[in-house]
Amino acid sequence: MSSYQNENEQDYRVTLTIYKAIAALFIFFISIVTAAYPLKKKHSLSHTGSFILGEALASGIFLGAAFLHMLPDSIRMIGEVAPTLSFPLPEAVCAGAFLFMLFLEQLSEINTALRSKNSIPYIVALILIIHALVEGAALGIGETFSEASMIFIAIIAHKGSESFALSVMLLRHKLPVRLIWLMIIFFSFMTPLGISFGTAIDLLALAGNGKLVAALFDAFAAGTFFYISTLHHIRFHHHTEDKQSLQEFACLVLGLVAMGIVALWN
Repeated sequence: MSSYQNENEQDYRVTLTIYKAIAALFIFFISIVTAAYPLKKKHSLSHTGSFILGEALASGIFLGAAFLHMLPDSIRMIGEVAPTLSFPLPEAVCAGAFLFMLFLEQLSEINTALRSKNSIPYIVALILIIHALVEGAALGIGETFSEASMIFIAIIAHKGSESFALSVMLLRHKLPVRLIWLMIIFFSFMTPLGISFGTAIDLLALAGNGKLVAALFDAFAAGTFFYISTLHHIRFHHHTEDKQSLQEFACLVLGLVAMGIVALWN
């Protein structure tokens, strides 16, 4: 590769890193603002149609990111690092991540059934924090503007609703306002932290180090995205209106198709 090509590659990486930093700040701002609203107004949670359709679009993007980008990238990198490995390691890590997210939500439901109300907000917050960290890292590990941008759109599409819901849930459980603010700030900081972590992994992989870590993380992120876009989405989106369900399904397919186009483009 010529020095000119090296310089272009370096400039591209610097610009992409700056873009990810701006995205991290914007996501943090959106998360704080939407979480602060119910604290100021003390409104009850109400999912509007636009929120629901936005979350469906995000689910489609996450599903496409999992199966068209992250898992294939993980399989490719594992093949490069350990070409003689016969065990399907990326697929196993992906399945493990899926089961881990399912376990956390089942734990939340068990506590609800046992009326252990004190632990419910903390378990739900933990699920959202892990999800925020993983989705941020997925954005950070994106190798192109198109891939990073699609994940950014998916995060923004549901971040406001997620932050709003967390804030209202904490209010409903009558937690102290100071503790609620601490949890919201911590939650809001997780996606930017994940972006930083993912960017570091991406740079290490480019340098020839950390390719195994990047591969395993891609597989783990694929599993969590698969769960969020399937079982989690179905569990929290029940509609009696056929029109609403069809619109939601159309948005999910649109998100999946968009990630397919990005995969072809790249």
